[in-house]
Amino acid sequence: MKTTINTLAKMKQDGQKIAMLTCYDASFASLLDDAGVDVLLVGDSLGNVIQGRGSTLPVTMEQMLYHTEIVARGAKQALVIADMPFASFQLSPAQAYENAARLMAAGAEMVKLEGGMVMAETVDFLVQRGIPVCQHIGFQPQSVNAYGGYKVQGKSDTEAEVLKRDALALQAAGAAIVLMEMVPASVAKAVTESLAIPTIGIGAGVDTDGQVLVLYDMLGVFPGKKARFVKNFMLGATSIQGAVEAYVKAVKGSAFPAEEHTF
Repeated sequence: MKTTINTLAKMKQDGQKIAMLTCYDASFASLLDDAGVDVLLVGDSLGNVIQGRGSTLPVTMEQMLYHTEIVARGAKQALVIADMPFASFQLSPAQAYENAARLMAAGAEMVKLEGGMVMAETVDFLVQRGIPVCQHIGFQPQSVNAYGGYKVQGKSDTEAEVLKRDALALQAAGAAIVLMEMVPASVAKAVTESLAIPTIGIGAGVDTDGQVLVLYDMLGVFPGKKARFVKNFMLGATSIQGAVEAYVKAVKGSAFPAEEHTF
């Protein structure tokens, strides 16, 4: 059966973990679908892993539309989420709607925005007009320059409270999913327990309702320093499909992330 936002909500209720991976083309979309991945995220991380850029900031709407369209062609069962690139939604709810509608027309079934409580009005505006939203909090790659680098968020008591406040405000605004990146496991667990909607973690511990990794990271083919929260699932696998199946099994069985992948 086709995965929908209702499927994901029921998975949280039933205590079933959600397996998500980024995806950028039709061939990998089909492979990930067959391997049991629940959600395909057309990530603006394509700026890093496909374009070779130092951040996600240069990725354009036209590029996101292209990759969303080709991923959607390959996905039959997995839910397809598309990232809204930098400067495509921050100006106003109306700007966000215009660009989100283009991504939905290209084949996305949900859009992902970065930002905390400041984006609650925009989330409400989109949801009220039929566009499901996954909201990205914690470390937000589009704000890397504001952070001064890639830094864990929510380490202090004050920062942790802000994260919890943001998550609750976004849920109240109608977000269907909250994604947390580079957040201490204890904070991510507390946020997850406070929400009725699913949470997805990347570098946020094992107690979120699901996990996401960048596809190229989990296959061990992205050059450069590996982030703490990344595991190479190609090690010990005999095929890419086998590696993806191992990832899905590890997420579903709460074997990943392990302590060494956690802040």
